[in-house]
Amino acid sequence: MPLLAIPFPVIDPVAIEIGPFAIRWYALSYVTGILFAWWYMNRLVGTDRLWGGTSPLSRRDVDDLILWVTLGVVLGGRIGYVLFYNPVHFAAHPAEILQIWTGGMSFHGGFLGVVIAVLVFARLRRLPVSALADVSAAATPIGLMLGRIANFINGELWGRPTDVPWGMVFPLAGPEPRHPSQLYQASMEGLILFVVLWVLTWRFKSLQRPWLLTGAFLIGYGIARIVGEEFRMPDAHIGFLWGGLTMGMLLSLPMVLVGTAVVAMALKRPKRVGAPE
Repeated sequence: MPLLAIPFPVIDPVAIEIGPFAIRWYALSYVTGILFAWWYMNRLVGTDRLWGGTSPLSRRDVDDLILWVTLGVVLGGRIGYVLFYNPVHFAAHPAEILQIWTGGMSFHGGFLGVVIAVLVFARLRRLPVSALADVSAAATPIGLMLGRIANFINGELWGRPTDVPWGMVFPLAGPEPRHPSQLYQASMEGLILFVVLWVLTWRFKSLQRPWLLTGAFLIGYGIARIVGEEFRMPDAHIGFLWGGLTMGMLLSLPMVLVGTAVVAMALKRPKRVGAPE
């Protein structure tokens, strides 16, 4: 082990264990992220001044939406992982598709699952899609941060070899010190993105412009993920794609492009006046 390498702080992936009952940090990150999103979204819809008038959503809408979003995250995340990252393996072992507890979730799949859930929920409740999308986008980064921290605790999705002083030797990644890329991504995709969206929401009243927060989230996450992929090792069964691209970069680039178009559209539209547009 190089002298400057930092040993991986081995943490039991099981957070709580009582007899045969065990709760892993990864599952706990999902639960905590969902609870935070529920609390924060309720705070947003309960603060009329952020909307420039009466909020187009109620707390009951948020209470029901959170269940739909949770299903979208779990089902979309798993289906996305199966289709984007390991279709050959799951085609040969279809029974493993339902074994979510063994690991394997895709953010981009979960994102598409949430999009579908929000669209269906909005149609059933006759609510403005933009309002549902904006409050969901504003609340998402903290859950992403917690998920990346759980990846770090599990010692998975480690970074590329490095000689920086904070390089870390991961137990399952060989003797080379590597970037703790999970923590980079937790900071960029989670904490920094949340702060940016918080400033847009509370200081610049961006909820008054339909779709602005949604577009900002797409741009912010896409850029953060592309930068993070520069330090992260690609999945071993996929490796690098054309020109050094990774699957994560390839899936994130459209988010930046779409997000830019959405922000441009939002800035041209009139402000929301406290009623569904």
